[in-house]
Amino acid sequence: MNFIKVKTYEELSQKGAAMIAALVVNKPKAVLGLATGSSPVGIYKNLAAWNKAGYVDFSEVTSVNLDEYLGLKGDHPQSYRYFMQENLFNHVNIRPEATHVPNGCAEDYAKECEGYDALVESLGGTDLQLLGIGLDGHIGFNEPADHFEKATHVVDLHPSTIEANARFFNSADEVPKQAVTMGMLSIMRAKKILLIANGPAKKEVLEKAFNGPITPMLPASLLQLHPDVTVIYSEQ
Repeated sequence: MNFIKVKTYEELSQKGAAMIAALVVNKPKAVLGLATGSSPVGIYKNLAAWNKAGYVDFSEVTSVNLDEYLGLKGDHPQSYRYFMQENLFNHVNIRPEATHVPNGCAEDYAKECEGYDALVESLGGTDLQLLGIGLDGHIGFNEPADHFEKATHVVDLHPSTIEANARFFNSADEVPKQAVTMGMLSIMRAKKILLIANGPAKKEVLEKAFNGPITPMLPASLLQLHPDVTVIYSEQ
């Protein structure tokens, strides 16, 4: 495991973007596993700027996102498809058909989940999976539980996750109570994992996740078993 501590969010964003850009430069047909939330925004801004400047080319890249809220269509301002369009896809030369986000309005969620796992497998897994980490140790929407969920699945969001995400909505009451998320198996099959954590509030959960016992009550702890994990943590 490679643990990189930086002072600021700007440094975190630059280092994270540089790691992703280097992969794409060296492997133009890379498969990127992408994440949403506030932490990756700076990374995406850097990648968009570097793409515009001609330093990195996304024309042959394929992306698969971790998760999506149930009940939100892709054009809903708080959907994760919308987030990705606004923060990355609309600003780089990635092919629209090569960007994949779970369907939060699927008619058959069992079929949607099975199909998403089959998609990731057909791509050979991700070359790099970008992750954030929740204060309860969740990654994607893999919430604390009594077992690790391997496959893509529908999950009931924990109250702490709903509260944390309420800042993106008018109130906590508007936050969807369920989501569809990639399971731990697809995450662990990534060739490289880049986990980013911003600010002092994340220090304790990082300590527990990477220096404590491996337990499904802290899903990120399973990353201890992955052979190639980089954690970038910003102190401020």
